[in-house]
Amino acid sequence: MPPSTTPTARRRRLGAELRKLRERAGITATEAARLLGGNQARISNIEAGRYGVSAERVRTLSCHYHCPDEALVNALAAMTGDRKRGWWEEYREILSAELLDLAELEHHGTALRTAHVSGLPGLLQTTDHAREVFRQVVPALTPPEIEHHLSFRIKRQAVIFREDPAPYRAVVHEAALHMRFGGPAVARQQLDHLLAMSERDHVTIRVVPFRAGGYPGTGQPVHYVHGSVPQLDTVQLDQAHGMALLDAEAHLHKYRQVLDRMESLALDAAESRDLVDAIARGL
Repeated sequence: MPPSTTPTARRRRLGAELRKLRERAGITATEAARLLGGNQARISNIEAGRYGVSAERVRTLSCHYHCPDEALVNALAAMTGDRKRGWWEEYREILSAELLDLAELEHHGTALRTAHVSGLPGLLQTTDHAREVFRQVVPALTPPEIEHHLSFRIKRQAVIFREDPAPYRAVVHEAALHMRFGGPAVARQQLDHLLAMSERDHVTIRVVPFRAGGYPGTGQPVHYVHGSVPQLDTVQLDQAHGMALLDAEAHLHKYRQVLDRMESLALDAAESRDLVDAIARGL
């Protein structure tokens, strides 16, 4: 079977984690191939996500790599089972690969955390609010591009509406609640939507009030997707030059601290709802 030219984010992550285990064990790709009875090119393709690998081979490689973490090995083996392409693949030739990777990560995530200062989380945006956000993108999107981005964002929200939703914790700065994308009517509808979402058992929305003072980082949105084990977590950042997906241990540790710090500054859930409601009534 020829290698895949568009490996999924999940397959690439599996390959990257196997490479980390191999390198920590001090084993070369050639030596690993010999252990599997193959060649070095096959190991390279597996580690790049271009070739699929069975759960049995994942366990065999982990054993050769002397990995003592049974939970991690089990999690890696479980990543081999889902071979179906997700709904996001219909956007493959339309939107960036990073956006598709994000949707796939969220789909498989066990929990989601996010912190926003000047905007609202995409998973909590109404259709009208999101459309206005996309109209402000620089360089400007064409009307068809806006609608593609909009439909993709709304479909991503299925992760918090499905029958088995992942727990979702959002921290939003009070500044974001005063932004009036689309005018007062759209802003009021958006705030009412936040209130409704905050009533869901698996959704927690907390607000950092202006009076809290300073906050960590540069104010860029941080979106943290938990994997089945901490080593498989991923951080998504929105930056001026585009989206970045990070999974290095140092990055994961840093942004967990950022999110913890933002939560420590935030009002509790009930106080946050009261503030959102007060701002909505003032529109």
